Amino acid sequence: MNDNEEHVMRLIKLKAVMDTTGLARSTIYKYISEGIFPKPVSLSERAVAWVESEVQDWILDKIEQRDVSNGA
Repeated sequence: MNDNEEHVMRLIKLKAVMDTTGLARSTIYKYISEGIFPKPVSLSERAVAWVESEVQDWILDKIEQRDVSNGA
């Protein structure tokens, strides 16, 4: 990242998390309860969202695990 680029933190809703990861809603919440998926941020009494960069980091970790297990 160069000096002219600004780091933008984004929150994404459940549908975007599902579309990005390919996981079902129930699997996302199961993984959260198991401590293996990022926790959502509470926006209001009935609304949550995820920090996009945390979801992206989770995906990158999955790719790294795949590559290590394949001996890449």
